Amino acid sequence: MSTDKREHIDKREHILTEAEKLFAEKGFDGTSVRDIAHNAGVNLAMISYYFGSKEKLLESLIELRAGYTIGILEELNKDESLSPWDKIERLVDYYVDKIITNLPFHNIMHQQSLNARSSEIKDLIMSIKLRNVEQVRKIFADGEQKGIFRKIDMEMTMGTIMGTISQYTISRDYGCRVLNIDRTHEETYRTELALRLKAHLKQLLRAHLGIK
Repeated sequence: MSTDKREHIDKREHILTEAEKLFAEKGFDGTSVRDIAHNAGVNLAMISYYFGSKEKLLESLIELRAGYTIGILEELNKDESLSPWDKIERLVDYYVDKIITNLPFHNIMHQQSLNARSSEIKDLIMSIKLRNVEQVRKIFADGEQKGIFRKIDMEMTMGTIMGTISQYTISRDYGCRVLNIDRTHEETYRTELALRLKAHLKQLLRAHLGIK
């Protein structure tokens, strides 16, 4: 990759990172292109050059983050060295770690799923979720076909996983209070929450999927 192309990618990703912080803090509507340019240390023309509009910038951010997830899920499905139970545990680990280590983006996705004015953004988020669900469906189906998992409602099960994670991450104050986690230390908060979520979800799925 040429130096110019690398610099182009670095600058573009830097703008996306700064925009992500602002969108999470102030909301999409509460963040202006001028705010993004100021935080990123670039002029307004550069935002227009790379993205064209604030809506297109958000679409680029979502596509960037989502592209990584679909790659992880596809590789997990292809890995024949892992048992269906191994894949379920890795699936839980991945989603918990992904959301807890990138809460700003998770909050943006949640906000936009509910409130996006742009039909393009809503459609993009929907297509990403459906694409990911299809990969997860394959993991459950593989375990069922091998006689390891019982037949379950996969869509509702996935909703249980994501809903449980969201319950304790979207509202940090609530999560810390009800789980008795110290919210003043960021690393402690993330570590304790991740451990409890992973242990609970793995136990839940073992009971839910296991053949009696």
